[in-house]
Amino acid sequence: MKPQGHLMGAIADPENLREAFLKAIRGKRGKTDCRAFQERLGENLMLLREDLLAGSVRVGDYHLFQILDPKERTICAASFRQRVLHHAVMAVCEPALERAAVFDSYACRKGKGRLAAVERASGYARRHDWFLKMDVRKYFASIDHRVLEGLLARRYKDRAVLALFGKIIRSYETAPGRGLPIGNLTSQHFANYYLAPLDRFIKEQLGRGAYVRYMDDFVVWGGDREELKVVRDRVREFLAVELKLELKAEPPLNRTALGMDFLGYRLFPRVVRLARRSKNRFARKFRQYERAFDEGVWSEAELQRRITALLAFVMPAASGGFRRHVIERFGVAAIGLEPRDSWWQLEQQRQELPVSEPQQQQPVQQEQQYWVPGCSGPSSTVAPEGALADPAAILSRAEV
Repeated sequence: MKPQGHLMGAIADPENLREAFLKAIRGKRGKTDCRAFQERLGENLMLLREDLLAGSVRVGDYHLFQILDPKERTICAASFRQRVLHHAVMAVCEPALERAAVFDSYACRKGKGRLAAVERASGYARRHDWFLKMDVRKYFASIDHRVLEGLLARRYKDRAVLALFGKIIRSYETAPGRGLPIGNLTSQHFANYYLAPLDRFIKEQLGRGAYVRYMDDFVVWGGDREELKVVRDRVREFLAVELKLELKAEPPLNRTALGMDFLGYRLFPRVVRLARRSKNRFARKFRQYERAFDEGVWSEAELQRRITALLAFVMPAASGGFRRHVIERFGVAAIGLEPRDSWWQLEQQRQELPVSEPQQQQPVQQEQQYWVPGCSGPSSTVAPEGALADPAAILSRAEV
């Protein structure tokens, strides 16, 4: 594939920067750094454009914090200005990464979200007797900077863009020359692209058509145990030699009839259920949310928003009995219901939910939420007291 050139001008284009600002501020309008950037929007976008064209744009200086759910991770929150930068970069550069992806690579791709990966994996589980599920040990922390920059150089020939990529990649380390910051938009796309050679190796050199990868979780299906053992050994060698990565020890290799945990669900040939960890997480969060409402920490609108998002994850699975058990036991005060209403009222509301697929999963972003018709909640079109005006209106007046 021909490398992409002359991209920096498109990244620094005023209209691209305006669109990047709108994407970056979505859901962040009340934050202090967002408000400060918006107050001098035209000037800030002009300065960002000048820094991009001069090759002097600043990256790094992350705000680090820990999260424990679903597992302990360090999140690197970039400044709002850098968030605008990342959106501007990926708006122009993402198409080249998309063209490098195989069909069965999921995450960070339009139409290739978590539920699409689960649906594809379920189809393979129905047609094959055995599965081999693999994932990379400490994936984001283990990505080699030199290898990643070399892979990106195969796709792009614009030296200014490659220099910017290098600055972003080297702005964070978990060890000398290794690691990407979890939480950056660029990190998500770079990490997904980093395993593109693995996709080609498994599908083309190993000839495995039944294959699905979601970021660093990937599964190969086959007809018997021994052939998948060979795949496991070849993949382990390829990762170590070509990408400087390690598989987690003893990847699960078993019959599909016994079920496989994948992206929070447990996949069987004929049904998708919730994984045990997801059940525990749902019940724990449900109790936490109800407690926050009962203690006056959250309003009913906030509780509604949180529980609607929580339900959106469990609904694709055959989990009706489990949901009823949790709701009957702990009650619900969200999605238009009064506390302790019966479960069938919630189920009636659930049936009205439009089926929609989240497109992308990022560590610091929520999954796409399902909208419950007729429910009250905070309006996205009315600014709270003290908030700035709608950014789209400001953009129409800002000159870059």
